[in-house]
Amino acid sequence: MAHSELVESLKGKLIVSVQAYPGEPMRHPETMAQIARACELGGAAAIRCQGLSDISAIKGRVEIPVIGLWKEGHEGVYITPTLRHARACIHAGADVVALDATDRPRPDGRTFEETVAALRAESDVLIMADCMTMDDIRRAVAAGCDLVSTTLSHNKAAIDTTLDDGPDIALLKAATTEFPGIAIICEGHVHTPQDARDALDAGAWAVVSGTAITHPTSITSWFATALED
Repeated sequence: MAHSELVESLKGKLIVSVQAYPGEPMRHPETMAQIARACELGGAAAIRCQGLSDISAIKGRVEIPVIGLWKEGHEGVYITPTLRHARACIHAGADVVALDATDRPRPDGRTFEETVAALRAESDVLIMADCMTMDDIRRAVAAGCDLVSTTLSHNKAAIDTTLDDGPDIALLKAATTEFPGIAIICEGHVHTPQDARDALDAGAWAVVSGTAITHPTSITSWFATALED
């Protein structure tokens, strides 16, 4: 699928993040692949996943695009933090590589722009920029990223475990107003179908939801907590 075709295929659609974390019962590539396939059957237009084994397993199970990333820890630049991590995601089969687009220091000393330029020089993989602020979004657009996401705007835990304030619509509206026609993706705290609808109505190219669909520990805790109140 050509770059433009892949990006266009996501317009107005749902991307599902399928991730489990160390120590969790579902932390197994085959389990993640099964969940990804179930999400595909439910209408997901792409899968976003973490870790080389998961990327490879999911790529072998679904027909929709796979957005791959590699997390290292939970502090600072932890989403595909170096060029080495990005290359590994490509080799694992990712159609799109997601990486932190902030200007925070990276372990290999490269800037975000240098990492993107290196990937462009050696690969035809699409790049998804995970942003925290409008400055990050401007940086990602200037670097020529294919997808620009609000992933880090809440800047909280790596796992979205609380049912609270919904997606960052303010940042989304600012981004889509300043960059009409750019594939701005809404990600983070998309807990309900209405959250997803609101994001599209605010101008999102596509919407990512993960925890509310694929993280049963968090979902169960929301219900259990509601019964305790």
